[in-house]
Amino acid sequence: MIFKSRFSAKQRWGALVAIALLLGSCSNTDTPTEVGSADSVKTPDAALPVAVNSDLTAGLPRLNGKATVEIMVNNKPITVELDGDKAPYTAGNFVDLAEKGVYDGTIFHRVVTTPTPFVAQGGDPQSTDPNVPTSQLGTGNYVNPETGQVRSVPLEILPAGAEEPVYGTTFKDAGLDAAPALPHSKGAIAMARSGVNTASAQFYITLADVNFLDGDYAVFGYVTKGMDVVDKIQLGDVIQSVKVTSGADNLVQPGASKAAK
Repeated sequence: MIFKSRFSAKQRWGALVAIALLLGSCSNTDTPTEVGSADSVKTPDAALPVAVNSDLTAGLPRLNGKATVEIMVNNKPITVELDGDKAPYTAGNFVDLAEKGVYDGTIFHRVVTTPTPFVAQGGDPQSTDPNVPTSQLGTGNYVNPETGQVRSVPLEILPAGAEEPVYGTTFKDAGLDAAPALPHSKGAIAMARSGVNTASAQFYITLADVNFLDGDYAVFGYVTKGMDVVDKIQLGDVIQSVKVTSGADNLVQPGASKAAK
């Protein structure tokens, strides 16, 4: 099956410029802005406070260890290693949604490459519906078909040198002078969100080192093969499939033992 873009070249350029300027200001799922400074990258302190709230992660799948996924775009594979050791619930959410087929047929609705490479964002579940206007893309979440409830994943970032991630707050708001264990280097995969506890399905892949986002957004893995495919992603390109190729047995569903694999 050939997947075609829903955008003409003119529509792509117009939407790209508009999105780059507005950066989803009217959407429910904000995405990282391209404004920042090198001062955002800090050196970790010897001792770091950890904000763990089990209420924030209750009912969420968890990845114990690593998993590998293959994202197919334009009939070419992108291999991504997901790190459940450092981002267990964020990575677990992605693996679970991939296993459910949630990402299959969604599109990259935001791609920022100018004035410098930034991010390619996709995974909005409503982007599989051709009747949804392109202006609405970037506002969708994963809705559990059995309960009708939106799945929300809290902000989860492990400070370098810490034993547990910080949940539900940015490093700045937590008063942390630390670098994350999973930085926003080129090829990082991270969750798009509005509030700190509102990530759901949408994700982005960084097209360059964008470390000014560190401590604000949750990275949960890295592209290990196929970055050349990522670099060529255009607005409207279809995510043909996301398949878990290894580590699926490391996924622990809610209520199961976290020690189980």
